[in-house]
Amino acid sequence: MIASPVRTLARDERRSGDVAEVAAEVRERGAVEVVVGLPLSLDGGEGPAAQRALAYAERVAAAVAPVPVRLVDERLSTVDAHRALHAAGRRERDFRAVVDQVAAVVLLQAALDVERTSGRPPGRVVGERTRPPRKPRHRGGGGGGAPGTGAGTGTTSSSSTGTDAREGEDT
Repeated sequence: MIASPVRTLARDERRSGDVAEVAAEVRERGAVEVVVGLPLSLDGGEGPAAQRALAYAERVAAAVAPVPVRLVDERLSTVDAHRALHAAGRRERDFRAVVDQVAAVVLLQAALDVERTSGRPPGRVVGERTRPPRKPRHRGGGGGGAPGTGAGTGTTSSSSTGTDAREGEDT
């Protein structure tokens, strides 16, 4: 299965029109899963962007149920997108228009590849209970950080779509 972009959706924070459009794509394409990128900080922590992505993923999950929505670490997907655009001969000033869409495709393709090679899907499903990391048992042990979470979205079906929850949704 190969990830490929379909179109870019404009964010609609007030009316959630973008969520409705993602739900329509999921139904139309018979998607079996939606992948939402989780923009973790480089140390793996969740910041404000990750919290916004989680809230977005929860809205999408409610709209596409019973299709699962999976949160996948999207660190460095934009860097990989820039590399791909450079390799394709695109000029840097032209990147802004397509970099989020390319990053969404990179994220979705990476998730598909991980599942294909490991036999297990990456990330976590929205709404599934996850155990917090265990604290070390040694004396003076510090606690671990919160598990991480991002903001690119894609659906997995016989034809894959990708979305990015930054400036617009790439589908």
